[in-house]
Amino acid sequence: MSIEKEDFLRTRLVSHFQQLNPSEPPRWGKMSVQHMIEHFAFDALQNANGKLRFEKILTPPENLDRMRSFMMSDKPFKENTMNTLMGEELIPLKFKTVQAAIGTLQEELIYFFEVYQNDPEMIIRNPFWGDLNFEQNVQLLHKHALHHLRQFGIEPIG
Repeated sequence: MSIEKEDFLRTRLVSHFQQLNPSEPPRWGKMSVQHMIEHFAFDALQNANGKLRFEKILTPPENLDRMRSFMMSDKPFKENTMNTLMGEELIPLKFKTVQAAIGTLQEELIYFFEVYQNDPEMIIRNPFWGDLNFEQNVQLLHKHALHHLRQFGIEPIG
């Protein structure tokens, strides 16, 4: 288990998101800062904390081991990595401000850690990566967060 990655999610991720300039265009992709924060809160975190559940694993079984090896590595996601569940067009924003979106992201992050504190053995199905435990979800959330921070010019250490 990477204590550093868990610590990053617990103590530094939100402050990195707060540093983003809402009018800063992305280095790649279509999402604005607020779209990215809402995506992280409502897609990534709500899946990892069990609020957003999926029955099917979209990755073919023969590719799952290779995908998991990549997920558990420190290799970054490629720029413009597509999420097939998101579609081509951006969905409307849920909040009026970036700060409101960050507040919800922080709540979802806190809930993620509470869920696993209450049930450390819980397994959550991710539609791309399969059935994940706490350690795997921390790894994926960390990798995903770094990808989106780089998208907006932040290169955090750890």
